[in-house]
Amino acid sequence: MATQQLHRGRLIDHIQLVVRDLAASRRFYTAVLDTLGIPIGGSDDSYFWADELFVSTADSIAAQGHLTGRHHLAFQAASRAAVDAFHKAALAHGGRDNGGPGERPYHPGYYAAFVLDPDGNNIEAVYHGEAERSAPSVSIRF
Repeated sequence: MATQQLHRGRLIDHIQLVVRDLAASRRFYTAVLDTLGIPIGGSDDSYFWADELFVSTADSIAAQGHLTGRHHLAFQAASRAAVDAFHKAALAHGGRDNGGPGERPYHPGYYAAFVLDPDGNNIEAVYHGEAERSAPSVSIRF
């Protein structure tokens, strides 16, 4: 699984989800990532990737034969409308609602939607609002 660019200095280098049904996951992630302006970067019979997210089957050489557990991934959205579109696309492509679009109490302007992907991962799209876009960083504790 090769990517087009190497980004040094990031906290997360990449994330891999190992899924039961690659075709269902490909439909889901292609639709939701498209609403966020993130294209699928490449694929093969046993995987696909977008940016630094890799999704593969259990028989993929990188998966070592095991499905991953349930995870929470949050994707940044450029607007509230993108969060709304993410949620709508997710539900139309095999996702299940886990918290519709709306303000959250994490900080002022935190607008997000949550869905469960076909494997039960909690996938979020979040827009931090105009005031937060210029801030250097935000720390959220769970």
